[in-house]
Amino acid sequence: MSFERKWKNFQRLTEAKKVYTGLSQYKDQRRENDIYTTKSGHKKLKSGSPYTGKVQRFGTSKLRFEGLQEKVSADALRSFEVNDTLEPNVWEGDKIKPEVREALLKIVKDFIIDLPFDPDVKDITLTGSLANYNWSKFSDVDLHILLDFTKVDDNQELVSQFFKNLQTNWNNTHDIYMDDYEVEIYFQDTNEPHLSTGVYSVENDEWLTEPKPEAASIDYANIEKKAQDMSDRIDDIERMMKEGEEDKVLDAIDRLKAKIRNMRQAGLEGAGQFSVENLAFKVLRRSEELKRLSDLKAKAYDELMSVR
Repeated sequence: MSFERKWKNFQRLTEAKKVYTGLSQYKDQRRENDIYTTKSGHKKLKSGSPYTGKVQRFGTSKLRFEGLQEKVSADALRSFEVNDTLEPNVWEGDKIKPEVREALLKIVKDFIIDLPFDPDVKDITLTGSLANYNWSKFSDVDLHILLDFTKVDDNQELVSQFFKNLQTNWNNTHDIYMDDYEVEIYFQDTNEPHLSTGVYSVENDEWLTEPKPEAASIDYANIEKKAQDMSDRIDDIERMMKEGEEDKVLDAIDRLKAKIRNMRQAGLEGAGQFSVENLAFKVLRRSEELKRLSDLKAKAYDELMSVR
């Protein structure tokens, strides 16, 4: 058996072995596949609402996501809207709050000190919706540690997997919040493009890519269509599972996960964060359809390996 085949089998085994028993247990899967809906919510309502953008409010459009109404919460759908300001509990004007910045830098410093080598950190950045105007109660503090992966080892796949395991382990161990938003650490290769309209250097306290509060045109009809299509495919896989076709289920899930990832990436590279593909992915994630897919994979693997 080739090394590549062994590696894929190992990845499948380790992913399928994970068991999730509660909402807090889903973080591992979200951090590996970006399919986790975090717990949060705005407790300081006077400081602003995530639903004050200039785009059409959810519920005022005839496009109500009726096909997904039992699977997708109204909060998840409203969270696509654009706000008039950056999150006021994280930002002061166009600068990150000093106490938030100091805390994030300390987190990275403490993390790096425990690594088995001395990494050459190029920058520490904040990105994602909290570095933009489309923040909502689903947002996380996406803290990126920028490194040149080629300086670590020539085997880029090994280096990438190593850092992925490090960040997953840290994120699963810690529950640190900036206001209502959970801190999540990611290692980012400086040689790979990072598609985001808002990137803030926490280390240098300046914008690298400053976002603009532009109203978004959201194509609800096509978002519904794409999300519903993926949800229907998950239903099909669930039926295969009930029919005892566990071996086919594992392959079908791998193909569908790859399709969903490619769909999102194509949307980000094309129309950007408000593309139909990216928002359809977020509908699936926030409605826990992607969690359902991962649960099916774990169950199929368990059944396949069990001896009755």
